[in-house]
Amino acid sequence: MQLYSLLVKEFQLELRRKSVVAGLSLYLFSTVFISYLAFALKQNLITPLVWSALFWITILFTAINTVAKSFIGEKRGLEIYYYAIASPVDVLLSKIIYNFLLCWLLSITGYFLFTLFLNDPIHDKLIFVGTLALTSIGFASSLTLLSGIASKASNSNILMAVLSFPVVISILLMAIKITKNCMDDLDPSVSYSSLLSLLAINCLVTAASYLLFPFIWKN
Repeated sequence: MQLYSLLVKEFQLELRRKSVVAGLSLYLFSTVFISYLAFALKQNLITPLVWSALFWITILFTAINTVAKSFIGEKRGLEIYYYAIASPVDVLLSKIIYNFLLCWLLSITGYFLFTLFLNDPIHDKLIFVGTLALTSIGFASSLTLLSGIASKASNSNILMAVLSFPVVISILLMAIKITKNCMDDLDPSVSYSSLLSLLAINCLVTAASYLLFPFIWKN
C-alpha cells in the first residue's frame, strides 16, 4: 500500500512540474535535431555504427538528467517526512519504477525522433524495443541509488555525473552490442545471451540498491 501511494505521489508531482518533462523533451529533441543538422549535408556519414553511437549517447545523457532529480531535487524536510511514514525499500522501489517508466518513454521517443530525422537502420525491432526496456531498468535502478548517495554530499550534481559513468558503462556496452545485432539483421537467438547478461546485470544492480539504500537513507 505504501509503495502504491508513493508511486502515485511521484506521478502527481510530475504532473505539477510540467516544466521538467518539457525540459527533458526539449533536450532530447534538440540533441537529435543538432545531429540531423550536422549530418544533413553528408548523408553517407550516417552509417549504422554512427547512428548507434549518437542514439545511445543521447539516451545516456537524457537518462542521467532524468534520474538525477530523484533525491537531489528534494528538500531535507521532505526526506525526514518520508522516513517517518514509509520504509526505505518502498521509497526506493517507487522511485525506481517511476524512473524506469520515464526512461523507457524517453527512449521510445528518442528512437522515434532518430527514425524521423536520421533514418532507421534497425531490422529486428522487437529485440531492440526489449533492449530499450532492459536498459531503462538498468539506468533507473543504478542511477536512483547514485542519486540517493549524491544527495547526501555537497556539489551533488557534479558527484552524480562522476559516479554515474563507471556504473552504467557495462549496461551501455551490452545495449550497444545488442543494437549492432539488430542492425545486422541476425537471428534473434544470437542476442539471447546478451539479453540474459543485461537482465543479470539489472538484477545485480537492483539487489545492491535494495541492500544498500536503507543504510544510505538512515544517514
